[in-house]
Amino acid sequence: MNELLQYTEQGGWVLQVFVVVFITLLLDFVQKVILRRLHKRLEQTQTPWDDALVHSIRAPLTLLIWIVGLAFAASIVQQATDAAIFEAVTPIRDLGVIAAITWFLLRFINNAQKNMIRYRADTGEELDHTTLDAVSKLLRLSVIITATLVALQTMGYSVSGVLAFGGIGGLAIGFAAKDLLANFFGGLMIYLDRPFAVGDWVRSPDRQIEGTVENIGWRLTCIRTFDKRPLYIPNSTFTTIAVENPSRMSHRRIYETIGIRYDDAGRISAITSAVKQMLLEHPEIDATQTLIVNFNAYAASSLDFFVYTFTKTTNWIQYHEVKHDVLLKIYDIITAHGAEIAFPTSTVHIPDGVRLEERTA
Repeated sequence: MNELLQYTEQGGWVLQVFVVVFITLLLDFVQKVILRRLHKRLEQTQTPWDDALVHSIRAPLTLLIWIVGLAFAASIVQQATDAAIFEAVTPIRDLGVIAAITWFLLRFINNAQKNMIRYRADTGEELDHTTLDAVSKLLRLSVIITATLVALQTMGYSVSGVLAFGGIGGLAIGFAAKDLLANFFGGLMIYLDRPFAVGDWVRSPDRQIEGTVENIGWRLTCIRTFDKRPLYIPNSTFTTIAVENPSRMSHRRIYETIGIRYDDAGRISAITSAVKQMLLEHPEIDATQTLIVNFNAYAASSLDFFVYTFTKTTNWIQYHEVKHDVLLKIYDIITAHGAEIAFPTSTVHIPDGVRLEERTA
């Protein structure tokens, strides 16, 4: 009995460590079961935040439970053995807790962003992807910076000293990485001014840039050209060039010049009136916008009139369908009035007294 009591006093910490590890394992199992069931129920709700919160906390909570449990077990071993290596348990535990919380916040931001996009797509509501992406990136950057400062303070480093060093080092970094900073602030201006968003069709008259915006990063913007090539443009470029955004057009314009023969000069007034009436009655032409059909010029071999009007659609494919229909109807109006569309011709006047003789072989 004395030997058993002596062994218990000397090796009782082993039993304590076993109990702590067992309780940690049990708590981890229980929280996984509870959160799994809770997540299945919350997925059926219409709120995009609750299931994102539960899904985000599952893995970080497991990490947090094991960090605290193993740190507690290590402190028991330290008291029993007085080993110097276990003195590092406390700072490691603190850093582990900070890492688990940071991991949870980053996961929550990502999952909330995905759920918001899916929720708006299911409900049919409009969503500004560019603003959502900018807010998500700013939140993630804020979490990482805050976690880094807290971790440094936990390890015993003075945050004020780090910030002071960062102010001095920032000047050197600014000179060394001015292009990187220019791209960063260029991306920030894109997020604030929003000249274009993800999915917009953009082009620049200053550069050979035209395509659909796929991604707006902090350094680069990816534009998919119409031949399906990815074009990566530094964000600082957009601060020095003009950018057109055809995706935000309210209408598309039809502007065509059509010529008829000089022999049909007497019919041009009736033709232009009929074309204008046709445009006013066309279901795809916006009659509230500028609509002009007028005789325009005496050309070299034709009498030209022009058509200036706007379609209701801004879709590129549908616009050409409307333009196709309008041009065919103009042709039908011209032929219905007994006129013809002119083509380049030349007239040769032969002076009097000049005649052509036919010669035979």
